[in-house]
Amino acid sequence: MTTTFSHDQIAVGDVVLHVVEAGDPAGRPFLFLHGWPESWRTWTGVMGAARDRERLIAIDLPGIGASAGRVAGGAKLRIAEVVHGLVEKLGLEDLTLVGHDAGGMVAYAYLRRYGAGRVVIMNTVIPGVAPWWDVVGDPRIWHFGLHSVAALPETLVRGRQAEYFDYFYDVLSADPARITGGSRDAHVAAYRDDAALTAGFDLYRGFDQDVRDNAAFAEGPPADTPLLYLRAAHEGGDIAAYERGLRDAGVRNVVVEVLPEAGHFAQEETPAQVWRAIRDFSVRSAAE
Repeated sequence: MTTTFSHDQIAVGDVVLHVVEAGDPAGRPFLFLHGWPESWRTWTGVMGAARDRERLIAIDLPGIGASAGRVAGGAKLRIAEVVHGLVEKLGLEDLTLVGHDAGGMVAYAYLRRYGAGRVVIMNTVIPGVAPWWDVVGDPRIWHFGLHSVAALPETLVRGRQAEYFDYFYDVLSADPARITGGSRDAHVAAYRDDAALTAGFDLYRGFDQDVRDNAAFAEGPPADTPLLYLRAAHEGGDIAAYERGLRDAGVRNVVVEVLPEAGHFAQEETPAQVWRAIRDFSVRSAAE
């Protein structure tokens, strides 16, 4: 069955978000946040696997793709404020918020500031939350440092987006062929101009502020919002360390799950398995 997507532009303050919907407008809402170097297009397989039973919404993060007006500095809490404005405009109740990579960092900030029906975080480490310091100290994560430098990554990547992005798809995927040419082209197009490149690299430049914001959350009241932390087997890392870090930071209702056949871009590599994990968690937590 072919999934039908509708596109809209919705203003939230100074940002105009590109919002893509599929499924049943009266169904339980799921809102998907992409990471880097991705766009809303990364969620098409997951949204298709849902088979039109739920309300499925994906956005381009501010400044990326067809969304206009970036969040200067890239702080995830500021982006979460924009997402919350969208949630209020759309009247999304009993929401499942799903974030991958930097989108997962935004989802974490959203959980700590606003709560939600439930939150899913995929294949990312949360700034300032263990094992953050181990991850940023790993030389294999060299791009965190490069992308945080002012102006330089734009200069190096401009005009070479396809080649640069392909490196990450090919190295971090369990099977790079699962990241289709059409998907790669769509993501490149989403970062084609300088403003979008900067919005993408600002996601990294915001890490220092994210660490401070998340430290403040850890010192405040605990969070009871149900959280599913999904990590792909080929992503590496000890999932138990991520669970401990989240609990130590004050997230009390955490469950974890490993996606056995996927790498970093699990939503494109194994979309049906990702959707099943999200759906089952949503059903379980709603019934509790």
